[in-house]
Amino acid sequence: MRKKIKSSLVFNYLLVLILGLGAFLRLYRINELLGFWFDQGRDALVIWDLLHNGKFFLIGPTTGLAGIFRGPWYYWLITPFYWIGRGNPVYPSIFLIFTTIAALGVIYYLGYKIQGKSTGLLATTIAAFSFYIVDASRWLSNPTPMMLLSLVMILGMFKVIEGKKWGWPIISFCFGLSLFNFGSSGELFYSPVLLFFAIWQKKNWPDLKNLLLSILLFIITFAPLVIFDFKHSRILRTNIYQSFVSEKSFTVPTKKFLVERTIFYYDVFTKKIFDSRGGREKIMLGIIATWFLVSTPKYLKNKKISLLILILISPIIGLYFYQGNNAVLYDYYFTGYYLIFILLFAIVLGDIWKFTAGKIFVLYFIYLFLNANLSILLPRLTERSTNINSVIILSDQEKVIEWVYNNADDRNFNIDVYVPPVIPYAYDYLFKWLPTTPRLRGASGQFTENQTPLLYTLYEVDSAHPERLTAWLDRQKSIGRVVKEQRFGGIVVQERDRISGI
Repeated sequence: MRKKIKSSLVFNYLLVLILGLGAFLRLYRINELLGFWFDQGRDALVIWDLLHNGKFFLIGPTTGLAGIFRGPWYYWLITPFYWIGRGNPVYPSIFLIFTTIAALGVIYYLGYKIQGKSTGLLATTIAAFSFYIVDASRWLSNPTPMMLLSLVMILGMFKVIEGKKWGWPIISFCFGLSLFNFGSSGELFYSPVLLFFAIWQKKNWPDLKNLLLSILLFIITFAPLVIFDFKHSRILRTNIYQSFVSEKSFTVPTKKFLVERTIFYYDVFTKKIFDSRGGREKIMLGIIATWFLVSTPKYLKNKKISLLILILISPIIGLYFYQGNNAVLYDYYFTGYYLIFILLFAIVLGDIWKFTAGKIFVLYFIYLFLNANLSILLPRLTERSTNINSVIILSDQEKVIEWVYNNADDRNFNIDVYVPPVIPYAYDYLFKWLPTTPRLRGASGQFTENQTPLLYTLYEVDSAHPERLTAWLDRQKSIGRVVKEQRFGGIVVQERDRISGI
């Protein structure tokens, strides 16, 4: 009994340590290293208008498809934290990070329920220290809550499998939030899985109370979009029809397309384990993949594991046929599947762990995994931002704007900004917010739309299209003469004396 208690205490301490370190890696220096770019500025401006001008809204961020928007729940979710932080983007970022920390606890619980403590601990370890999972967790963007939402939805499905009908409202709410509000494109393929799940779990269908609650929660998730659509002459329905039907987004893929998308899938998922996949890493991944394939018949007999496999297969198959949006597909479209993949990966490792030789293999895998991921992650979190001339972070943007106001002194000034991609939403927001903070509240100079002799030009590095930046700088030469210049990380700010009459 004493041995069991001691073993349990050691395990619990280890779990708490992993959760604590995972939280630390996600929160460390977030106030300095937060990325605040095009999307973040756009979102912050919408929330600024709500808090300061009472401008209410029924839609959220764009989906990337022309004229199709997500629901407003992401904006509504982070608005209280912009309010608490008095406009500081770090506050909503910290809140979103805590949702990803909660996801670490949920992935442990799911792994434990499926295959025991070892599997739960392995899943938590991979999720806690994967460079790409940590990086995604520190992203101030609408897909970030998907890491928690996807696992909570699966938790609800597990509860239904166990005969607990209160799992249905959880599934319904998480599915609606994922599909209409927080997801990208991958979450669209939750739909066929849930349809199959409802047929499969016919004996566990909800009673009247849970059915009505499920319907109500689902309606709540997309009701704002419906209201918006009716108020604007069915614009959303028209655009959805145009994108998915008129443009024939779903079509039979060519052989070349199948190969390219398969390579993309491999890269998306294996990067969550090893960023650089050299010889050793490929051998490890190959052994684990082989074990999974050989053990698939056994896994399919387990309802919970077979459900995970089905959820992962759905977008992989579906996106072979979806070629809308010019067949553009980004890694973050799979945010709602990252931790599901890691959970399934940990199940295979937990299966291998049951054997003596398997323990050696798993321990060696953990060594390779931690070495590969921490060797990238730790330098990224500890290096000085001003030594990185290609990185744009909030703390450097704040220094730029503070430099502008200090340099202007009591003079009014104009601003001209170049950022890729073109629209400087981030600086539009920062020039609204920062002057209201204590660090700039006493500044007597003001940014004005009226033309002034004093002009500041700000530009970010554009490694993808340097010719665009060069053309912009050439145009600036005809507008004003550079008096002073300063660099902060990947941002250059210039004081210019405007040429008379321009």
